Amino acid sequence: MKKIVLTICLFLCVSFVMKAQNFGDTWTPNQLMDTKTLADKINKNKMKQTVVINIGPDAVIKNSFNAGPGKSKESIDNMRSFLSKVSKDKEVVLYCGCCPFDICPNIRPAFKALTDLGYKKAKLLNIPKNIKVDWIAKGYPVN
Repeated sequence: MKKIVLTICLFLCVSFVMKAQNFGDTWTPNQLMDTKTLADKINKNKMKQTVVINIGPDAVIKNSFNAGPGKSKESIDNMRSFLSKVSKDKEVVLYCGCCPFDICPNIRPAFKALTDLGYKKAKLLNIPKNIKVDWIAKGYPVN
């Protein structure tokens, strides 16, 4: 019995460490943008220095570029092509919204590609649940 409990505890500890390593080093808290912050910028026409890119299933947010799901090479290439015309001084905000961050297949590869391209003001829209709950239901600007 002790062996089983020890094995379960060891498994849980390893799983926790792997999860922390996989999810903790992709972005910093300073790189997260609150949905209200972005909605306010859009509503107040303060988007001159900000570009918004959808890396999920659909470009819901007003005037966002639809690169496609960030888990695919084609979508990452679409994002890179679009960004080739965007100054590295601009704030670039990525969003998906298909599901919570901890299980989203799109945000990590896209955010890594964005930062690898040298965008110093790279942001990830903080959508804890999904785009419907955290954006649409709040009445924020949509396409």
